[in-house]
Amino acid sequence: MTDQIIAGIDVGTTKVAVLVAALDADGELTLLGGAQAPMRGMRRGNVVNLDETAAAVNAALERAERLCGHRILSAYVGLGGGHLEAENTRGASAINPGGREITYQDVARAIESARTGVSLAENRELIHQLPRGYVVDGQDGVTNPIGMSGFKLEVETHVVTGGVTTIQNLEKVLRQAQVAVEDLVAVPLVSAAAVITPAEREMGAMVVDIGGGTTSVAIFADGFPWYTAVLPGGGGAITHGIAAGLRLPLDVAERLKVEHGHCDPNQVAEDELIELGEESLVIPRAELARIIQDRARDLVAHLRAPLVHAQREDRQPWGVVLTGGSAQLPGLAELTARMLNLPSRVGRPAGLRGLADVVSDPGFATAAGLLLWGAGHGEGRGAAAGGGRGPRLGPLATRVRRLFDSLLP
Repeated sequence: MTDQIIAGIDVGTTKVAVLVAALDADGELTLLGGAQAPMRGMRRGNVVNLDETAAAVNAALERAERLCGHRILSAYVGLGGGHLEAENTRGASAINPGGREITYQDVARAIESARTGVSLAENRELIHQLPRGYVVDGQDGVTNPIGMSGFKLEVETHVVTGGVTTIQNLEKVLRQAQVAVEDLVAVPLVSAAAVITPAEREMGAMVVDIGGGTTSVAIFADGFPWYTAVLPGGGGAITHGIAAGLRLPLDVAERLKVEHGHCDPNQVAEDELIELGEESLVIPRAELARIIQDRARDLVAHLRAPLVHAQREDRQPWGVVLTGGSAQLPGLAELTARMLNLPSRVGRPAGLRGLADVVSDPGFATAAGLLLWGAGHGEGRGAAAGGGRGPRLGPLATRVRRLFDSLLP
């Protein structure tokens, strides 16, 4: 049997990341290639220039195709930006006749009932409706009710919606790049799926994906997504702070951040100097670290609001998992732990074989999560996996996806 080729495209504010993998008959993913290209057509997760965005996507695709030896005709694409909103809703369905075994159709009706509680404005579109847990005749904590006996089935779902025009513009970019969109998936969820462990999902954790222009947050409780949001600010704010503080071009500031950056000036020797030969400058590394620390504190401070919300709802996460390119800044995990008073670590993609240097890069977390999503929810594989459980969800099938395969603890 020929392996299925799956591609994931993360269209970010400062870069496009593409990963290509082979999915074998056992459901194992082997990474075949990965590439990045700088982005100039996006701002805070939104398309501001169709042509420049499409050109950046094309550049990343061409590099990935050369590396993996396959033409990329379709892909799973990450959907980010501040237009994403999420809420939790509840629904129920009666089991008729009462006391019989619950079927896939009963679950679908309960989920459909939960969706009626979502009020969608004309400019909003449903992206995901993810079951968080079920209650059968008052018994809560049920993760899969199919086959159980009962009279009444209740469900809590996590619903993610997005702005219609933002979604349409991203789809236009992919059409212009001549790539068919297999599915659009919310960035906070797929990033989390790539880096969080089953124990962290079950205990409750906050996954923070620091992008170039925005920061995606997903809070898990009892094994499932409970809170999803995209916050303003990202790694680009640190770069701009360096450029302004040291009066340097942005590209030089970015290089300084990546090659010499640190979030704790106390960990840097005061007499350590950075020589910029092309600019004929000598910069104390401690001064660079102080600038980075100030901007990093602003970034982490934005995470307090989701935590306060979680505490009020008795969903306090046990810790924080940082991912995204800027998560690799030395000292950032420690700074986050001190400011939020929670254990913090850097999350790296898991669940993929091959190309260890790419798989271990937090900057590829979203693209890796998209591959995991595709492996569990691709049309062919998804239909086969669900064949023994009855028909698919009908009207919910296009964008209403379940994360059973990739998110169950």
